[in-house]
Amino acid sequence: MRILHVITMLDTGGAERLMVDLLPRLRNLGHDVELLLFNGVDTPFRAELERQGIKIHELSHGHDVKKYRFRVYNPWNFVKMRKYLRHYDIIHTHNTACQLYAAMSRALFGGKVKLVTTEHNTTNRRRDMAWFKPIDRWMYRQYSKVVCISEKTMENLKAHLGIEVPMCVINNGVNVQRFMRPVADVAGKKQFVIAMVSAFREQKDHATLIKAMTHLPENYTLKLVGDGIIRPQFEELSKELSVSDRVEFMGNQMDIPGILENSDVVVLSSHWEGLSLSSVEGMASGHPFVATDVDGLHEIVSGAGVLVPHYDDVALANEIRDLCENPERYRKVAEACQERAQRYDITVMAEGYSNLYRSLSM
Repeated sequence: MRILHVITMLDTGGAERLMVDLLPRLRNLGHDVELLLFNGVDTPFRAELERQGIKIHELSHGHDVKKYRFRVYNPWNFVKMRKYLRHYDIIHTHNTACQLYAAMSRALFGGKVKLVTTEHNTTNRRRDMAWFKPIDRWMYRQYSKVVCISEKTMENLKAHLGIEVPMCVINNGVNVQRFMRPVADVAGKKQFVIAMVSAFREQKDHATLIKAMTHLPENYTLKLVGDGIIRPQFEELSKELSVSDRVEFMGNQMDIPGILENSDVVVLSSHWEGLSLSSVEGMASGHPFVATDVDGLHEIVSGAGVLVPHYDDVALANEIRDLCENPERYRKVAEACQERAQRYDITVMAEGYSNLYRSLSM
């Protein structure tokens, strides 16, 4: 089958990393897979996909972050998408702008292509806008299938829409073996490194983790991997709390497995998630994984890693310290995390998508 995936751009992020891991595997399962970017800016993820032979199309191209939203939400994009409607069996969208403009383009210009989309989060900002609900209802009705990345994601979307839309659950996945390392041993260690891999976006709660550093002794340091337009406010927060000498803002990095391997505890502090790929990566790393007890993290982490209450920087600090100072607990949690991570291997996800595509062609 000829399939076009559509995403805003290939910057850092879970959905973007997913394209890099997923598309070559779909090709290996017998599909002709290509990718369309609303903003075709050059990034390491794009270069990686091109090295793997995935053909990439773009609606625009630019590096200016200030113009990012214009490039992504430019209404002309749904017109530009017209030429792609007749060349594929399935167009599979990710992110709000892609979901909406693909639906608009097919509705206005016709075509027999079937639309599929993936819902990557348990919630989003537009669900708080009452005026947007009719648009959402119309948009999702245009899709032959809405793939939800977790049961909670599907439950919340159904509650939001209040109408029947064809949905299914296919868990997101990662290349687990790329991150698997032997379980670390912290017995006798004097210095401890905490790592959080996450773009600086509104759904992430970097503030609570930085505040937690004020409750940890000087031998604990924090590495924050990722970037985003709100990063400066957290750099300023670390200075205000007098922990900037122990908090390193590393920006975007490609060697995430190496960074995790050289850490002692992996954390994801967040306000909400869909099915966090960085959580799976962290759990596979051979270290304990600590996360906020919110939708999209609870179902992945519960019973394996450690969950802490939302906004509770004291509890977060206490759990990190207890893990590092109790080698036996550290080992047990790390082993449970690795076992859980195996459920979310990218191979399982790719087969789920492949089966879905074939079912829609019948």
